[in-house]
This record gives sequence, structure tokens and C-alpha cells, in this order.
Amino acid sequence: MGGTEHGRAPAGYRTLTRHTRLGRGDAVFRAAAGAVAEWRMHRAMGVGIETDAPRAVPGAEVTVALGAGRLRLRAPCRVVWTAAEARRAGWGYGTLPGHPVRGEEAFLVSRDAADTVWLTVTAFSRPATWWTRALGPVLPVLQRAYARRCGAVLRRVVREEGGGRTEWPKT
Repeated sequence: MGGTEHGRAPAGYRTLTRHTRLGRGDAVFRAAAGAVAEWRMHRAMGVGIETDAPRAVPGAEVTVALGAGRLRLRAPCRVVWTAAEARRAGWGYGTLPGHPVRGEEAFLVSRDAADTVWLTVTAFSRPATWWTRALGPVLPVLQRAYARRCGAVLRRVVREEGGGRTEWPKT
């Protein structure tokens, strides 16, 4: 566990990496890091987050819920690593039994040498249920769309929280 922190996926897992530019500067970094750590990015996406932890900490169990009514998909996970550094902050979770895929997903906010702030979503996964196996090539398309939406929503959350108002690029 923790392969997403170091960029190591086990053999036989499909990988995903998506970078989204959020803006520049300390205010953008702090707002984005807080929104990711405190589940606000996910909630702003309309993703149900069920957890007793007010923020991501190693060992915290979280159930992600997508959809509505009888079609609501519940996916249990456990936070396996966190980072809270001057230029890098975020966390990764691993799936638990009952999740439709096996693997990990991570959400990392970072600042590069030019003070540009990025969200990087990384994941490795493989189907864990008959219906995710049946989705075949559609599953990675859905996963890429989710990662893209994370970046777009986090950019909006940061802007609304006053994390800088200049240089908001399009996705």
C-alpha cells in the first residue's frame, strides 16, 4: 500500500495520471491543499463522503458514494498516506473489500519552481466485480473523466475561497 505516493503500480494494474494547473502562489496552494485534505473538493463534485475524520489522515476509513437512489454506488477506502509539506500536500487511499475496483487513488497539490500550483490525480486499478470487468474499455474513460473533473472543481473551489483571482487557465 502507498504505491501512489511513490509512483509505483503493481503489475497487472491500469494506471492513470492527470495534472491540472490551478493557478499560482501561496494563497492558491494553501486553499487547494485545504480543500483536498478536508474532503471539500470531493463534496463540491457531488461525491458523498462518509467518514468520521474531518480531514484525511493515515488509517482513516472513508466511503465514497456516487450516483443517487438505488443506483448509488458505495466504495469503501482507507487513507494510506498523507503529505503536508511546504510545496506538496495531499493524500492517497487504497480500496477496501466492497469497492468496485482494487487499487489506489491519490490527490496531490504541489508548487513547482515557478510557483505554479498543480493538482495531480494518480491511480492504479483493476476491476474487482463482474460489472466493472464487463465495462471493459469504458471504465478507464470514466476514471479519466473523474480525474479531469477533480481538477476543474478544485480550481473553482480555490477561486471561491479567495485563493487568488488571477491567471485561471482553462482545463
